[in-house]
Amino acid sequence: MRDTSILISVIIPMYNSAGTIIKALDSVKAQTFKCYYDVIVVNDGSMDNSQELVENYKFDDDRLNLTLINQKNGGVSKARNAGLKNAKGDLIAFLDSDDQWFPDKLEKQTKLLELNPQIDLLGCAFDGLYFSNIPDGSLLKIDVNKLIFKNYFQPSTVIMRRKVFEEIGYFDENQKYAEDINYFICVASKFNCYFCNLIVINYGDGKAGFGDSGLSANLKEMHRGVNKNLKFAYENQLITLKQYILARMWESIKYVRRIVIVRMKK
Repeated sequence: MRDTSILISVIIPMYNSAGTIIKALDSVKAQTFKCYYDVIVVNDGSMDNSQELVENYKFDDDRLNLTLINQKNGGVSKARNAGLKNAKGDLIAFLDSDDQWFPDKLEKQTKLLELNPQIDLLGCAFDGLYFSNIPDGSLLKIDVNKLIFKNYFQPSTVIMRRKVFEEIGYFDENQKYAEDINYFICVASKFNCYFCNLIVINYGDGKAGFGDSGLSANLKEMHRGVNKNLKFAYENQLITLKQYILARMWESIKYVRRIVIVRMKK
C-alpha cells in the first residue's frame, strides 16, 4: 500500500457483459495498490444494458478515472485497440469484463516489476494455469519457443510497461480467435516476458477455460487461430521448421483432448 504518482491504464473490452461488468469494475476499485488509475471500458456494440451500467458506475475516488468508449461491434481485438489508443499510463493492464482481479493483484505485480526491472511484460496464474509442482511466486522467463506450446498469458493477468505497446503496437483486428497469443508472441520476440506462478484473478466468473461460452467455446476456430499463430511465428523466422512441426502436432493433440473433455461434460 504505497502512495505513488504512477499511472496504470486498465483496458476492459465489454460485450453484453451486464451480468459481470460491475464485478470487474469493483475489483479495480478494491485494489490495494494506491496509485492513479486510467480505467478504459470499450463497449463493443453491446445489445444489453452494459453501457448504462458503466455510465452510472462511480469509483468515488479521484485517483480512479473511468472512460467509456462506445463503438460498433468489431471483436475483442478492435476493442482492446481502442483502449490502447486512449491509454495514457506508465503501465498497461488488461481485464476482461467477465474476470475479477484479486485485491492485491496490482500491488504484487508492481512490486515484482520494481524488484525485477528486466521484466517488460508480466503475466500470472489463474485456476486454469497454475503449476502445483513449483513454489508460489516463482518467476519463469517465457520466450517464443515456450509460447508456441502453451499460452502462459491470460490477458486479465497481464501487465506491461508502456514501451512494449509503443514498440509492438496493436492487436491484429483481422484475427478473431487466439488473437491474444499472436500479440504475446510478437511481444516475446522483442521483450523480456515473465510468468509468475501466483493466482491473481477470478477467471471467467467461474466458467471453465474452454467449451463454455465466449470465443473459446468455438474449439474449431480456436484451433485454426492457434495454427495461424504458429505459421506466423515460422514465416517471421521466430521459430525453426522443426519447432513449427512439433508445435502443430502438439496443438492437434490438445485440440482432440479439448473435444473429448467437452463431450464428456454433456
